[in-house]
Amino acid sequence: MGSERERELRRRRKRRKVVTKIKARAAKATASEKEVLAHKLRGITPGAEDLIKQLKLS
Repeated sequence: MGSERERELRRRRKRRKVVTKIKARAAKATASEKEVLAHKLRGITPGAEDLIKQLKLS
């Protein structure tokens, strides 16, 4: 299983990979796709609003 710290780090690394993929998709996204990506970001990370502003998703 691992310690709580190991699980926390694993979650953080996974989140970073997912956010990187979303950033790449956001560059080519249409308006409706941007809304979907913004919704996914809000569910993934607590700092989502800052990322949404940076990527101009909404």
